[in-house]
Amino acid sequence: MTTHLVWFRNDLRITDNRALHAACEDPQARVIALFIATPEQWKQHEMAPRQAAFIYQHLQSLQHSLAERGIPLHYHQCDDFAASVNWMKGFCETETVDAIFYNKQYEINERLRDDALEKAVGADVLCHAFDDSLLLPPGSVTTGNNEMYKVYTPFRRAFLSRLTESDSRSLPAPKAREHGQKTVMHKLMPFDYPLENIDENFAVGEDAARNQLRSFCREQVQDYLQQRDLPAVDGTSSLSPYLAIGVLSPRQCFNRLRTECPDVLDRTDGGAFGWLNELIWREFYRHLIVAWPKLCKHQPFVGWTDGVHWRHAPEELQAWKEGKTGYPIVDAAMRQLNATGWMHNRLRMIVASFLVKDLLINWREGERYFMSQLLDGDLAANNGGWQWGASTGTDAAPYFRIFNPTTQGERFDKAGRFIKAWIPELSDVPEKDIHTPHRWAEKQHRVLDYPLPIIDHARARKDTLAAFEAAKNRSD
Repeated sequence: MTTHLVWFRNDLRITDNRALHAACEDPQARVIALFIATPEQWKQHEMAPRQAAFIYQHLQSLQHSLAERGIPLHYHQCDDFAASVNWMKGFCETETVDAIFYNKQYEINERLRDDALEKAVGADVLCHAFDDSLLLPPGSVTTGNNEMYKVYTPFRRAFLSRLTESDSRSLPAPKAREHGQKTVMHKLMPFDYPLENIDENFAVGEDAARNQLRSFCREQVQDYLQQRDLPAVDGTSSLSPYLAIGVLSPRQCFNRLRTECPDVLDRTDGGAFGWLNELIWREFYRHLIVAWPKLCKHQPFVGWTDGVHWRHAPEELQAWKEGKTGYPIVDAAMRQLNATGWMHNRLRMIVASFLVKDLLINWREGERYFMSQLLDGDLAANNGGWQWGASTGTDAAPYFRIFNPTTQGERFDKAGRFIKAWIPELSDVPEKDIHTPHRWAEKQHRVLDYPLPIIDHARARKDTLAAFEAAKNRSD
């Protein structure tokens, strides 16, 4: 009997999983599944302990779903990618595997690992790799010169044109195997990796993720453009943690959006298109790391920005991490991140600008810290967002665009509802004074248990402009 092995990685679902679907197409084949934990590799990639816990919980859910279909899930833990390849070679021999099915990962280390596996198993085992985590595969959306776009807007235009011509249907979950084994579910041992509790807003399981997607597209997406920038309002989908580890696919998101909003591609000023636009940004950043692998190596896209003289300011960096900068919107956002592993996208831009453009601290410090905390940690999206905010990436904000953290707070959290939810020290401050609480405290002869601003924004802006201009001049 032919044996098909499905190697699960960041695709922890049975619905619309291209590798799993292909492995199950032969009704006579014996299908087995595998997940390999690589804690030392995760440490190198600075995976958040709460994301590791999220993966572990969904792995347990996946095991049950596969068992119901007569597919056993094997589990192994080893240090890193190199060790995983060596172990898999032996596992394939033991289980007499004829073909391995897996969905591609696009980061450089993951691509090298998959190349090494294909060489290790040689001609004895066929390897079938699928583009599964994107609506369109990297390299399929290019300029007239067959090059990857460096600017988002023309990329989106070409992407949408190509998307309407592509097969973006969602595949059903496989049926129970006719010759499936009586599956004994062995207890999955916890990863040898720090694990943290998951915020209760992020329920476990494919059903929970699909229900949240359905609810968002039916009830909220129409108001997305009006509400997405307001952190005190539950106006975003909050689906990024599920997309990051593959509990949902982007095709499921796109197809549910089209089902609930059939005119999504025609009404480009509507909320549904606004949310689709965010999905395309996700695609853009993943396409970029394939076209320019240096982005996986903490290198800036814009070369001259590597010459910026960053400040070494460990105490200020720590204040930023802990949400104690004295700028309420920045601190509330960082406290939300530290407590939940998630941060509103507008706030991600604000805190990134503050670290890089106010404190003039290397953007890589922020990128690393985010990965260590984020439930939705994703290298391409995180790197893309940080390089955008730091003015070092493709299609980034120009270096002279510097957010004023006070006016950003006034604009997007005018009444301070979000700020007060995360900074109880400011609960007595009136709404009109919430963004400059120390001015109010001084007038009222009050003492706040909240730090003074660690830096003067106006002066910091001048210093940052000078640092970037000096680096650009040196490069020129």
